[in-house]
This record gives sequence, structure tokens and C-alpha cells, in this order.
Amino acid sequence: MPALTLRDVLALDQVRAAGPELLAGADALDLPVRWVHTSEVYEGVNFLDGGELLLTNGFGLTGVGEEVRRRYVRELAARGAAGLAVEVGRSLPSMPPEVTDEARTRGLPLLALHRVVPFVRIAEAANRAIVARGLSGRAAVRPWGDDHTVALLADLADRAALNQPEVEARSALAGFRPGPGARLIGVSVHGTRETGVVDRAVRLSGGAGVMRAAFPGDVLALIALAGAGAGAGAGQGSRDPVRAVQEAFRTVAGSGLTVAVGHAVEAGGGWLHWSETLRAARTTLELALTVPPAEPTAPEGPLVTSARALALERELTRGGVAANRERLTALVRHTLGPLLAWEAAHASDLVRTLETHLRHGCSPTRTAALLHIGRQSLYQRLERIETLLGLEIDDPDLLGELLTAACAHRLVRGAGAALGGLRTVA
Repeated sequence: MPALTLRDVLALDQVRAAGPELLAGADALDLPVRWVHTSEVYEGVNFLDGGELLLTNGFGLTGVGEEVRRRYVRELAARGAAGLAVEVGRSLPSMPPEVTDEARTRGLPLLALHRVVPFVRIAEAANRAIVARGLSGRAAVRPWGDDHTVALLADLADRAALNQPEVEARSALAGFRPGPGARLIGVSVHGTRETGVVDRAVRLSGGAGVMRAAFPGDVLALIALAGAGAGAGAGQGSRDPVRAVQEAFRTVAGSGLTVAVGHAVEAGGGWLHWSETLRAARTTLELALTVPPAEPTAPEGPLVTSARALALERELTRGGVAANRERLTALVRHTLGPLLAWEAAHASDLVRTLETHLRHGCSPTRTAALLHIGRQSLYQRLERIETLLGLEIDDPDLLGELLTAACAHRLVRGAGAALGGLRTVA
């Protein structure tokens, strides 16, 4: 069965109800439409793979100059978009002439929608028709391949405007069908463009399915683990799913790789939860690559961390370190000022010792082992810290403030200029 074309989309009742007017691109009506996205102008263009029809209410075309509007149309055409449909009459009184002119020059189909119809209805109707065509004939399914997986993972990680039927249909086309009770975990891997390491980790952890693809900066994956009593394999059952995935990657990943694991979410919780764990994995990876670790790492093997392990770092860097630097610096000075003054005059490692000790439940044995020092040396450091700060570091009322300040010190000091451009999205 042939793929759905733009002409077919225009014939749908939901589209006809919007009063579409074709302003440009009549010669391209019989080209296939791979998917229908809803997005504000300038959002999501970089994730288009070609063949998508983009719906927008036109708000992004208001208040900008002619050249900006023309450039937007050129970028859509360069990405191979199947067309642009703009709602006119509310945010945008009429179609700007330069948009129409540029679309005609580029041969990009341009539609003006004169009546208000919720975009979700149009997108659902069109995408269901696309999926129906794809499932009816393998020839229509094959062109999506890995490109479709890349597009879906990118949309989820970027929290693009999606809806549950669309995500379920697109994931089914990608061969990803998490069963009832499945837990989903986002994973981001840096240091390779090979997806085989993800596949090996899925098998070792008893995963029930995976959707993964290589991106310029990482390999991104959404792993499904069977829930207890739902055919859980080895590594599942009552085990902590995040811990199981981390252990699997520590076993199969090679030296030099950095792996970040997101939260475990219920597959049936909706696409926003799918997006949440992928975004958490990507943000955690960015932190792991940018911020010095809280404790010494093994010289061999991969660095495997998780969103919960870097939860404090994620919270402190919301919006980027540049935006929070003044606040973080003030916190560090207020809480750890005497330690900083001591370290400026003496060769010591008191702040790092404090953070490691607090992160591990104030256990002298664990702290000494991680810092590779004797317990007597640790006791001397802890005594020095308490003397300088004038407090007992195991006081429950102080644990939160001290740990937050120590973490903030590492973020500001260790990242340096690189942290000025750190962008966190979760």
C-alpha cells in the first residue's frame, strides 16, 4: 500500500474542518508524509528527519522580522519537511507575504488553516492513518527503520509536543512494545556510537525490550524491564531496576565509556514519564562529563552513574551553573568559609573529605577506604574540620546544609569556565 501523501492528509475530515488553503507547493502534494508534528515555530526543526508535516499556531511568526521568517521557511525546506500548516486568525491575523514567497521559492507546501481545530485531533487522525498504511505493507514500514527510532527518541528527550497515541504508534513501528507493568529506564552513553553495548546490557539485566539509537554526542536508549510477576527475567523480580541496569553496564561497557542511567518509571504512566527518564539520563551524562566526581573513581572500567546519584548536582545546576554561580558561591562561603581559608594556606583536602564522609553515612571505614587513607588520618581530618567550623559534622540538623555546600564547592571550583556553558534540561 502506498504511503500517505499530503494530498491524503488534506482529505481527512479533521483537516478539512480547519479550512485549509494551499498557498504554496502544489507540485509536492503527492510526496509522502512520514509524520505530523505540532510545534511552535523554531521548536523541533533540528530534529526533523524529512517528510514531516509541521502544525503551528503562528505565534512564533509574530514580533519577528522578515528575514527571520524567511530563514525559518528555508530551514524547514532544507530539512525536507513535507509541509507547514499555520493557523491564521488568532495569534497571526494573516499569513505574512514573505512566508508565502519563501515557501513558493523553496517549493515547500504551505497551508493556511482558517478555522480553529485542536491540533491534537489533526495529528492523531493523520498519524493513525500513517501507521495504518505502514502496518498494512512492509514496503511502507521499511523506510522508517532506525531513522524513526532516532526521531522518536529525540522528540522524547527534547519533550516535543507529543500525545500518547502518537508515542505508542511510533514506538510500535520501532518495535518497542513494553508490556503491562514494565519499568522504563532512560540511558545515555558517551564514548561510542555503537549501540551494541546497550544490547548487551539489556540481555544481562533481563530486559524485556529496548529502543536505542546513536546521536552526535551519545547513544540514547529507553530500556524496558519486566515488572515482578510479569515474566521478569534474571536480574529483575524485586531487584532495584536502576541498580540492575547500572550493574549490567559496569559488566559489559569498556574502559573510557561514561554511562548515565535515568529514573525508573512505569511504562503505563504516559509519554511524559518516558520523556522524564530520557531527559534525566542526558542531564546526568552532561554533569558526569563536566563536573569532577564526588569521590575517587576506579582507573579501569567505565564510569557508570545515575540520576539519583547526581540528584543534588542536578538540583543545584537547574538553568546552568552560570545562572546560579553567585548563589552557589555565597552558600559555599557562608557554610565552609573557615575550611576554604585553611585550604588556601595549607596543603589539605578537607572539603572533599567532608563531602565523601557525608555521602556515605558518616562511616569512617567507608570514607577512609574511598579516600585511600588510614582511619587514624581520617579521624585527624574530621577533627580539624569540626574545629575549624565549630560544630559536629554528624549533627542531623547540619547534614543537609554541609553536604549541599560541599557539593556546590565542587561544582563551582571544578567545572571552571566549562560550567559557564553547562545547560541542564531536566
